[in-house]
Amino acid sequence: MLLGQASINLTANIASALLGLVSVFIFTRLFAPHDYGVYLLGVGFASVISVFLVGWFRNLILSGHARNDGTDVRGLVLSGYLLCCLTAPIAYLLARLVGLDATAALATVGLSIAIGLFELTQDLLRARLQALSVMKATLVRAGALLGFGAAVALAEPTGVLLLLAASAAYLLAVLVQTRRAWHGTVVSFARADLSVLVRTGLPLTVSLTLLAISSVTDRFMIANLVGAADAGKYVASLDLVRQTLMMPAMSMAAAFFPMAVQIHAKQGDGAVRSHLSECFELLLGVTLPACLGFAAISAHVANIILGADFRELAGQIMPIIAVAVIFQVLTQQYLHASFLLSGRNSFYLINTASIIAANVLLSYLLVSQLSTIGAAWARLGADVTGFACALALSRFAFNIPIPLGRLALVVIAALAMALTVTALDRVLPIADLPAVIVLAGAGFTVYAALCWLFDIARIRSRLRQGLAMFRSKLANSNIG
Repeated sequence: MLLGQASINLTANIASALLGLVSVFIFTRLFAPHDYGVYLLGVGFASVISVFLVGWFRNLILSGHARNDGTDVRGLVLSGYLLCCLTAPIAYLLARLVGLDATAALATVGLSIAIGLFELTQDLLRARLQALSVMKATLVRAGALLGFGAAVALAEPTGVLLLLAASAAYLLAVLVQTRRAWHGTVVSFARADLSVLVRTGLPLTVSLTLLAISSVTDRFMIANLVGAADAGKYVASLDLVRQTLMMPAMSMAAAFFPMAVQIHAKQGDGAVRSHLSECFELLLGVTLPACLGFAAISAHVANIILGADFRELAGQIMPIIAVAVIFQVLTQQYLHASFLLSGRNSFYLINTASIIAANVLLSYLLVSQLSTIGAAWARLGADVTGFACALALSRFAFNIPIPLGRLALVVIAALAMALTVTALDRVLPIADLPAVIVLAGAGFTVYAALCWLFDIARIRSRLRQGLAMFRSKLANSNIG
């Protein structure tokens, strides 16, 4: 069951990411950097507001709707969401305060409401383990954004119209799932239930909202200190790196976090530490070479994916962001397991606050001195700060292992791979697309060989087990 659900979710994420890359490929060619910057600023602000709108209901959906025992929390969720939407005028004023003009601010508030409704609908479906329906809505949203955005670009390529196109894409995805997720819902504004919902949902809402703020601080700093055009170039590069590199780490964490909770409950501290040590080696063994390899070929990737106006800055920014992703992954996809296992929810807030503080301070200082590229260095500094803070906090929560000896082998293998790719890139007189194919293949071959040599993440025994299972299934099929 778990493997099947995870496989469907990963398939949906990969397909959505590919459609996202196609959107970036088209939009960075059809929209001017300023207009694309207005769109990305609006999306960033809308993501923060939508998290605030739906954060109250996440635990309620997981604890009530997921039981599938006849309990129907949808009426409470929908009534609470409608009340949260009454904060839209405040959201508009905040949008104006961070630098969006009146029209863009209105479009952004509409987008935040659409995103919130979409996320609530997806949460209801995930709680009932309806992964195929979740995948369907995800693909409808990604495909509709691509189609609507391309139509806008051909008609009148402005950032505001692209924000409206995004809103329409989210609402279309909600409409596709309305019958399955919301059919039979009775809205009820029960004051007692809503009061309990506010009290129980406040900590998670604050934590998630702060985390969302930490992810968009740098783009608004650039917009106000340099301009929306440079913000568009920066965020296009940032999103390209993060969408590519975060997906494998998030997929792995989605599998080993629940397993860690179960092992801890059934087998105790020693067993879960052994499990986490193995997970950490596997996580770093995938993330580190992916990030370093991406950094080494990032100039070619930028030339292939991004429009001409975006490439020069992307070539400077993307290697820095790729390194920053390493620390972000280790923090959110590993060290946060310490807070989960210990039940120290306040540590999430402390860790997120440290990232925001570092990002705001470093962005202001470095963007002022180095212009847009300073935001990339600020992002790296903030993620390193967040990693150090989470590591320190984990010593006071659940003391999860950091197997330095095994990790040293991962670092050696990844650095050897990156140096090989960099050296080969300097002597390859070929176009960008063939270069990416050759360099990625060479990097994978070198790293795979070193993984086998060092037995990173027990790759030898894992391959033997996989081969034995394949032979067994093949033999059984032949007998049948």
